[in-house]
Amino acid sequence: MTTANTSPVPDDVAHLRETVAGLFPALRADLEALVRIPSVSNAAFDQAHVAASADAVAALLRDAGMPEVQILHATGVAGPLGAPAVVARRPAPEGAPTVLLYAHHDVQPPGDDADWDGDPFEPVERDGRLYGRGAADDKAGVVAHVGALRALGDELGVGVTVFVEGEEEVGSPSFLPFLTQHRDLLAADVIVVADSTNWKVGVPALTTSLRGLVDCDVEVAVLDHAVHSGMFGGPVLDALTLLSRLITTLHDDAGNVAVAGLVAADEPEVDYAEADFRADAGILDGVRLAGDGTLSGRLWTKPALSVIGIDAPSVARASNTLVPAATAKLSLRLAPGQDPAAAMTALRAHLEAHAPFGARVTVRDGEQGKPFQAPGDSAAMQAARWAFETSWGTPPVDIGVGGSIPFIADLLEVFPEASILVTGVEDPDSRAHGANESVHLAELEKVVLAEALLLARLGFGER
Repeated sequence: MTTANTSPVPDDVAHLRETVAGLFPALRADLEALVRIPSVSNAAFDQAHVAASADAVAALLRDAGMPEVQILHATGVAGPLGAPAVVARRPAPEGAPTVLLYAHHDVQPPGDDADWDGDPFEPVERDGRLYGRGAADDKAGVVAHVGALRALGDELGVGVTVFVEGEEEVGSPSFLPFLTQHRDLLAADVIVVADSTNWKVGVPALTTSLRGLVDCDVEVAVLDHAVHSGMFGGPVLDALTLLSRLITTLHDDAGNVAVAGLVAADEPEVDYAEADFRADAGILDGVRLAGDGTLSGRLWTKPALSVIGIDAPSVARASNTLVPAATAKLSLRLAPGQDPAAAMTALRAHLEAHAPFGARVTVRDGEQGKPFQAPGDSAAMQAARWAFETSWGTPPVDIGVGGSIPFIADLLEVFPEASILVTGVEDPDSRAHGANESVHLAELEKVVLAEALLLARLGFGER
């Protein structure tokens, strides 16, 4: 690939800043229009809205000057797979790199409307933030790409491909087939994934690591049918009690994950203030934090294991019987450098070895996603650091993200030579996936400028 020059882009930065500021009212209106489309990709919702969202994104990209815009699916034996994705291309000038700009136009379900301060799909501004489902995750990412393209216009010095998928919020099930089937269309030297977060309002961030993921269902069985708790309770412990005992073996007394064979990466260079973390997470007063080491390390570079669901009789429908079997769903976040298959093997071995009172323990493997660690000194990363610092007026912070973006591993598998940059449109107050999701409008304007500067810098690179 080409390398980025360390001197400023030839275009006047102040002029580009003014251009973005002038464009931003229209970009905000475009974001509001996208938020009004309830493009929930969960199959329980009307998928016509996802198709309408793809149409709207395609129209925005055509308006931004992209000459080739298509709405595509992966293809399976029985026909199209997955939700509609939008792919827009402008070929690279001779000798210039191609940059792939990624975002997604689908959104999470809104949840209970009563938890929102207004209609989830009717955007509203309060105190400089735009509220609505998808306002941050990730329709703001779509608008960031559109805004950068509008700001640069015909002065793009790079080839650009915009890829906006429509099923990220359901795990991107057709992502890898889509990449492989449209490999030539999507091939790029630099990939910008606009689906992460910044450090805080006023301080940008580059996401340099992501935890991986494995999950599983573990069933504990002690009886072949339910029996009367008075007649048989005592010599026999019910399955819920034994499942609880098994779950307690997964952490030590300090709250560290106690599964042998899992790895941890180096401690991050920055830490997360505990008061900020407690406020961001909504932790109740008096609840102690778990684990050892820095808070950022516990969030980004160490494994984390959670029980995210239990199948058992509800309290309202409970009968006075011993529960014969109970199942828990476990979610294990993996440190950068951890192989997901090895982690699943270690977790299964732990669960089977700690079967309480000889109970029958059955483990059913679930999803797996690889962690990600970006090189900090690539030419693309240096260009991004310059662009973000120029836009915000303060250097970006290198952060990890405790969550997982499994499709990053798919991108690296199909495009192993590409440099991947994970950038942010959110901030700690965005509440992505939750009620009252929002994006900070002034920060979004800085994201648009930063991406325009990045594209300009990459186009000004030594060829």
